[in-house]
Amino acid sequence: MKTNYHTHSTFCDGKNTVREMIEEAIRRNFSVLGFSSHCMYPFSSDWHIPTLNIPLYVDEVKKLRDEYASKLDVKLAFEVDFIPSFSIPLRETYKQFSPDYLIGAVHYLANEDFIFTVDGSADEVKNGLEKVFSGDGKKMVQSYFSAEKKLLEKGEFDILAHADLIRKLNGRLNFFDEKDSWYREELKSMAKAISKSGVIVEINTGGMARGYTDSPYPSAEFLSILKEYNIPVTIDSDAHNADKIDFAFDFAKEHAIKAGYKELAYIEDGNIKFQPVNEF
Repeated sequence: MKTNYHTHSTFCDGKNTVREMIEEAIRRNFSVLGFSSHCMYPFSSDWHIPTLNIPLYVDEVKKLRDEYASKLDVKLAFEVDFIPSFSIPLRETYKQFSPDYLIGAVHYLANEDFIFTVDGSADEVKNGLEKVFSGDGKKMVQSYFSAEKKLLEKGEFDILAHADLIRKLNGRLNFFDEKDSWYREELKSMAKAISKSGVIVEINTGGMARGYTDSPYPSAEFLSILKEYNIPVTIDSDAHNADKIDFAFDFAKEHAIKAGYKELAYIEDGNIKFQPVNEF
């Protein structure tokens, strides 16, 4: 089975329609394609799915799921942003839309006066680093992982998105050193929190597809730590363009194997199941 649970379309910030993404997935021999529009219902932004368009998104995915059922297992989901007291991925909140699963994500960091996305432009991240953390990269990284821990504690979801997204702009801004001992301790602490939650961690190739990183999220070191805790993983492209729908999947498979993984997780009827990495 070739699967991808993290797919965007023109309903949020993707560049291709749901139909175009499905047809490309069929051409590339996918078995499962899950759509996961950015969402923070009942609110939205210029890159989240507009609240009024959620029923249209749900109807479109379900309609095409039926149309292509003989060729592809199409799934409906949301990538829900975690913003404390504002947006939390909860099954009850999204129950009315009958999603097959939810992805939990942290993109935003903030203080009382300023909010920014850690995967925005280099200028935006640099500005946020200064305004929220007074230029202290270590504090920003620790704040990011603290937010993810709160997401794991308070949220109800199935897949944790891009677990170390905080390093996306680090290659350009150099605000922390991934080799520092404190950073490894942060990764271990995150792995413990993920292990308690029971969620799947995605091996996300989106940063590679968009030219920001030379390896997936999570990093090789982080993935090895996740394996020590027997945390299930799946491979996702976080695709915003049809031509990137399986970007660097072979690389991601080797990434998993080098970390010690022999199986990849997939979702069936709300349950986590496994297949050999080599059969992906």
